[in-house]
Amino acid sequence: MAQSNIKVSVQKFGNFLSSMVMPNIGAFIAWGLITAFFVPTGFFPNGNLAKLVDPMVTYLLPLLIGYTGGKIVHDQRGGVVGAIATMGVIVGSDIPMFLGAMVIGPLGGYVIKKFDQFIEGKVKTGFEMLINNFSAGILGGILAILAFLGASPAIDAFTGWLIVGVDWLLAKHLLPLTSILIEPAKILFLNNAINHGIISPIGAEQIRTSGKSILLLLEANLGPGFGVLLAYSFFGKGTAKKSAPGAALIQFVGGVHEIYFPYILMRPLLIIGAILGGMSGVFTFVLLDGGLQAVVSPGSILAFLAATPPGGYFANIAGVLVAAGVSFIASSIILKTGTQREDLDAAARKMQAMKGKKSPVTENFTKQQGELPTNVQKIIFACDAGMGSSAMGASLLRKKIKQTDLDILVTNTAVSNIPNDAQIVITQEELTPRAQHKVPNAYHISVGNFLSSPEYDKLINQLKNSDIVHGTEEKTAVSLEENIDHNNDLLSEANIFLNQQFSTKEEAIRFAGNVLVRGGYVEGNYVEAMIERENITSTYMGNDVAIPHGTEEAKKNVLKSGFTVIQVPEGVDFDGQKVRLIFGIAGKDGTHLEILSGIAITCSDMANIEKMVHTKSAKELMAIIQNN
Repeated sequence: MAQSNIKVSVQKFGNFLSSMVMPNIGAFIAWGLITAFFVPTGFFPNGNLAKLVDPMVTYLLPLLIGYTGGKIVHDQRGGVVGAIATMGVIVGSDIPMFLGAMVIGPLGGYVIKKFDQFIEGKVKTGFEMLINNFSAGILGGILAILAFLGASPAIDAFTGWLIVGVDWLLAKHLLPLTSILIEPAKILFLNNAINHGIISPIGAEQIRTSGKSILLLLEANLGPGFGVLLAYSFFGKGTAKKSAPGAALIQFVGGVHEIYFPYILMRPLLIIGAILGGMSGVFTFVLLDGGLQAVVSPGSILAFLAATPPGGYFANIAGVLVAAGVSFIASSIILKTGTQREDLDAAARKMQAMKGKKSPVTENFTKQQGELPTNVQKIIFACDAGMGSSAMGASLLRKKIKQTDLDILVTNTAVSNIPNDAQIVITQEELTPRAQHKVPNAYHISVGNFLSSPEYDKLINQLKNSDIVHGTEEKTAVSLEENIDHNNDLLSEANIFLNQQFSTKEEAIRFAGNVLVRGGYVEGNYVEAMIERENITSTYMGNDVAIPHGTEEAKKNVLKSGFTVIQVPEGVDFDGQKVRLIFGIAGKDGTHLEILSGIAITCSDMANIEKMVHTKSAKELMAIIQNN
């Protein structure tokens, strides 16, 4: 358990580092291209245009990282303070301060976030802009001075040690041994911490001084994974063999490296092939003096070649080919001599569980587990907390079940509380791996839209055509809703807010949470639990609706059940989905389920959504919910 927690912590840290770098990859590419074209050793040397190189790597890139890090922590204000503070480490050092920006940027966002929380509700009307502007300026300035005097020398020294370590590895011809760490780290999703925390910052300094960096080749080499997929294409079995050629194309040209991870997880010994391929590739890069002049993203051969400096194509291409060849040979031997059963579906689910969030490639492999059971008596909807999305989904399916001759109990719970005798379990796509781990023998269904998923009708048709023994618990489920004590305080007009605008989903969620706090429904720390819940998996429900609520652990912070409804006519982005209606939820002892059921049924019809989005009065919006 301790090792698992450490791994998860490193993954989160790596993802956090990556989230500061990845949005700014375009700037890294721009700098790399300008370096490649216009420096004295470039394709088209131009002393005037080459003047852009040093200011971009010294100021632009660290400032973008610092701003992004602060913005992740506390939106726009966090980004501004993070950028101001980052300027301190930039000016205090003679090397590109990527590491400094990754530390000071989020720190700036955290400091201003804590300040805003401290003064929340204490600023008199009319003084908000004055306090906001001066607090950001003063705190940002203080942090910049502290960074200049303290953080910059410390990070300078740390970076120097890392560079000395890399130089020692090169001098001792030991750099290929780094593949023993890097290749397994990829499979375990720990590579972001290594790549963006260590390799990229040192690589940028090497590029600035020598025009290229061999370190950027360590993690970006396509050869090891490509060799594994080629081996499966020739010597794999069943689905793995059939899918491997397509996966190889996606990995090599599309740049999606994690598509080969399930193939290694099916046969863990294949990591030896990847390591040997990686070591051989690095040895070739060192021997032929390879290197890159920019971070490769995405990890496609096209981006790889674009980041290769003039005169470096032979070395870099040779390194990739050698790595792929060695990996192919070693992996082929392992596949031909092994007898382990190849289950690509299970490996893909394992990979997604290890990643801790939805993988964009998992859907290429996964399928619903097992066959639909006979004698179905219970269907369980599960979500993280068991108070919001699962309750809405259960309400909708329960209504559809009632419209048929089926007599099946439909209920909801938290993923961690799914009973061992569960027959059918329905979850959001991101939570399905957790549910499968909890009850591996159940039939699992993943849905991306709780309010209008086609999976509901598909399941009902399957149930109607299967051999079902009608259950005896449906009346229990119905009476649960019918006997709930009605509480007129659950949703009042005072907690309905029309014509709101938000720049981010976090801003919208905090608004909803603060309404619940002011209404006496929850304690103050429930708001942070709502943000944490959103980070686990989106509370977007489909049909332009989101239902932010706290985590399972935050149920203890709920004083009484309550709702807030927030109308956002222009919409706010929830991970790529436009949300126009936000229902903030606090649920205690199931007393919120009846009104939540009504909301679910109402929102399953887009005509009702349009009415609620365009209504001009809170009273009319309440009436739409109550009349459905």
